[in-house]
Amino acid sequence: MTTPATPATPATDETPAKRPSWLREHSELGVSVILLVLGVLVLTDALTMAVDVAQRGPVGPRTVPFVVGGGLLVIAVLLAVDVLRGGRGEAEGGEDVDLSEPGDWRTVLLLAGVFLGFAVLIGPAGFPVAGALLFWGAAYALGSRHLHRDPLIAAGLSLLTYVVFDKLLGVPLPGGPLMGVL
Repeated sequence: MTTPATPATPATDETPAKRPSWLREHSELGVSVILLVLGVLVLTDALTMAVDVAQRGPVGPRTVPFVVGGGLLVIAVLLAVDVLRGGRGEAEGGEDVDLSEPGDWRTVLLLAGVFLGFAVLIGPAGFPVAGALLFWGAAYALGSRHLHRDPLIAAGLSLLTYVVFDKLLGVPLPGGPLMGVL
């Protein structure tokens, strides 16, 4: 017994293309929002800044924060207008990033952990120890696997940074348990 043949559907090369979402097409608006929030924070901080009455004159301690905050707001608005009018940022000529590939979340999370560890350790351990862990951890997260060389370079770089900032430039950094030694 044979079954009747069903008519074949014509094969078409037209597959429905995925249309990118509106947010993906206008992703630069996220940068505009970040700039807007930063501008508002800087201006709010400048307005609440305590200023000594004796410091009168055209340029006071609030001048630079007002200029920076105002500039951030202007740039945020100009960027938003440009993006909404169809402007898009262009990739650099030498950029070899394949945007179809997913992001490397392992590296991002490792770096975030290293920075968080640095922020937690800088007070009790001091900058030389926390900085060495920061430099070594960042090198490891970014792919360096020289387990004997990297910690030595990180320690040297951290000590050099501490000496330059704390001793030569006069920027006080916490020394931690090494305060008496350095």
